[in-house]
Amino acid sequence: MKTKTDRIIEGVIAFILFVIGLTTIYPFIYVFSMSISAPEEVIAMRVWLWPRGFSLESYGLLFENSNLWRGYYNTIWYTVVGTVINIFVTVTFAYPLSRRDFFARGFFMVLLAVTMFFSGGLIPDFLLIQKLGLYDTRWAIVLPAAMSAWTAIMTRVYFQTSIPDGLTEAAKIDGCSDIGILYRVVLPISLPIISVIALYSAVGFWNSYFAALIYLPDAKLQPLQVYLMKVLIQNSPDMNAQFEDAMTRDMFATQLKYSIIMVSIIPIICTYPLLQKYFVKGAVVGAIKE
Repeated sequence: MKTKTDRIIEGVIAFILFVIGLTTIYPFIYVFSMSISAPEEVIAMRVWLWPRGFSLESYGLLFENSNLWRGYYNTIWYTVVGTVINIFVTVTFAYPLSRRDFFARGFFMVLLAVTMFFSGGLIPDFLLIQKLGLYDTRWAIVLPAAMSAWTAIMTRVYFQTSIPDGLTEAAKIDGCSDIGILYRVVLPISLPIISVIALYSAVGFWNSYFAALIYLPDAKLQPLQVYLMKVLIQNSPDMNAQFEDAMTRDMFATQLKYSIIMVSIIPIICTYPLLQKYFVKGAVVGAIKE
């Protein structure tokens, strides 16, 4: 039975979580309200929470802009291809390290740990990308990010704690090879950790812009986030240049910033509900040993 002190503590915790939830969701509501409010209300900064007036003209300007769709395509390409490569490399690297009979297990774990503490830096990375012939190509974005040391270690721990040795031994007795065990036995029951890898990787590729600024001078290859940066920071005028009146251009320039933010974040936000169940399970598995 809960005591009075327990109820007070639970009430305080619920209040704190409620406040945190409000501070988290308020920016999304504010940006969305600014993107659909009347332009004159937006430029006058009279929108605080809910929309004032209604206008979708800024979205119309966005969707008519070819640069936006090109950036969208590039971002989707980098996210999908990069995530597939990331899952493949991470799983094939982590699974052998999870097997106790792998002779080079300790050596590769040391190499993996070193990369978490030491980095060559931006200039060596740039020279390497250039020497490999990846500069100003799509592969300059996806290949250097093919695996994260942290997710590789997390995946190894999952395989160690969640895949019984008896299961793999039974598959060997049935004549299955090591690769066959991985793809026919291990992967079908490893959906939680694969979902975690996919989510981390997809979010990373979707939000990435710095690598594109360094390695992709060709605007046709740059992702949506670079275009978003140009609009928000550099005030790129290409979307509202059709308006001759300076006041109208400034009015829509302000609202366009909020509209493009909504357009850029909605797809990645929609992936969370789809993977939430597997994400939570995969993130906590192996944390407690009995």
